[in-house]
Amino acid sequence: MSKALKFRVVFAAIAVCATLAVVMPASFGVSAESKKNVAPIIRTTPAAPVFDEKERLAELSQRRAKVAQSIGPKAMLIMLSTEPRVYANDVEYHYRQENNLYYLTNLKQRNATLVVLPGNTQTPEILFLPRRNPGAETWTGHMYGAEEANGISGVQEIWEASEFKPFIEAIRNRQPYRPKTENILMSPLPAETQMTNGNGFTALLEAAGKGEAGLYMLMSTARDSESREYKYEQRFVTDWVKSASGYSVKNAWPIFVEMRLRKSPMELRILQHAIDISTEAHQRAWAAAGDAKWEYEVDAEMAYTFKLRNADNWGYPDIVGCGPNATTLHYETSQGPVKRGDLLLMDVGAEYGHYTADITRTFPVNGKFTPDQATVYQIVYDAQEAVARASKPGATLSDVNRAGTEVVKEGLLKLGLITDKNSNQHRIWFMHGTSHWLGMNVHDVGGGAKFEPGMTFTNEPGIYVRLDALDYIPFGWKPEDWEKFKTAIRPAFERYKGVGVRIEDDMLITADGVKWMSAALPRKISEIEDFIAKARRASE
Repeated sequence: MSKALKFRVVFAAIAVCATLAVVMPASFGVSAESKKNVAPIIRTTPAAPVFDEKERLAELSQRRAKVAQSIGPKAMLIMLSTEPRVYANDVEYHYRQENNLYYLTNLKQRNATLVVLPGNTQTPEILFLPRRNPGAETWTGHMYGAEEANGISGVQEIWEASEFKPFIEAIRNRQPYRPKTENILMSPLPAETQMTNGNGFTALLEAAGKGEAGLYMLMSTARDSESREYKYEQRFVTDWVKSASGYSVKNAWPIFVEMRLRKSPMELRILQHAIDISTEAHQRAWAAAGDAKWEYEVDAEMAYTFKLRNADNWGYPDIVGCGPNATTLHYETSQGPVKRGDLLLMDVGAEYGHYTADITRTFPVNGKFTPDQATVYQIVYDAQEAVARASKPGATLSDVNRAGTEVVKEGLLKLGLITDKNSNQHRIWFMHGTSHWLGMNVHDVGGGAKFEPGMTFTNEPGIYVRLDALDYIPFGWKPEDWEKFKTAIRPAFERYKGVGVRIEDDMLITADGVKWMSAALPRKISEIEDFIAKARRASE
């Protein structure tokens, strides 16, 4: 190639590049701008809440102070961390801290123990913590050091975990106790603090000498049975009463029930984030369901989103049931086929920061409800609305359940699935309540408490026309009445059999009523159909 030709080629290349540099940004700019004008179909989870550390620690301190006030200066509270659960052989389940210990400390460390001593003038709070072990951390990961544990919990007196046993022995024998200096990992007290004046234990030990001291622990509320969650606490108490006197053992459970019922603004922000993650997961699953062949494919969208948005885990095993599988309340296998024309029920909630969402939607796989599906769905929707109208300060879960159930009864009567709305016939098709408390557990603490602002619960009526519903006589029915009933409702049963619908939202009691915390997830028939159509077009 001649020098002149080389020059012309280079010049032409430069000219082309210059032209592209002018044209391409403009064209890309138009495309990007046009995308900005189109709202995303699937709602992306907002950023996780971030808290001011001083405010967070102040709230934890206030919680512990309230517990201390509740048990009084003549008692102590012992909070044990969760025992690891074995999955198989030497494999354990994912570790999750005991709710109430986490509620007071935000600590996730296993083998940690918190002792609250309200009457102790020197060490009203003691955290027993395993000493960091580089060898163990090589295998199982990071352990808290004292400074980190203090930064997370705010507890200032931290002793090595091995000191818990001699501490308990001393208290059992009505003796004060303080470890050797090398086993005090952190303390606001001077290192040379001596065992004088009872080391602050005077109020507790004197009360024990008079038989007036109390030992508070979390225990099962069921008598004469082994606790499902607090087995170690149960064994501890059994051993304690055999060898200690002067202390009456008391259940700390009612204290935490009372406190955890009313969510603080910080708790509500955490719960809302769990709900937001769940909302995005549901929407992604709706969009994917049209191409799915199996329930587990749809469920995989939920699991993916939970990981993508850094959820701790699910709050309970996913329920993803298509067609007749939607009529099983806790269907957890996700192994059935996904068929166009069927309804798909998804009861799935993420856990974040120890708080769990609980959301259910039922939607048509092909994106369009049939008239019969829509009829059943609308009854459940109307029942939800009735629950919401009844939800206000002073009401109870029983009150809102009655409101929702009356609507379900009316609907079932119109469908022809019951013959008497003033009986319990509806229990064949709607066998659970409309609501339960929600928080650190999916079925959280609360009992029959009256609603107050800050309390959270679910709103979840349903109708389930099981394929085998008429094959077994319900308990309490006379055979002749059962046969008469079956004959009367058989046409409706044949029409609606295999249809299962549940709609579930997470609710917050406010000063003047209720807030739908999961309102971002479509719920009306028209909204669901419109969302599915748009989401699936966007993914094509």
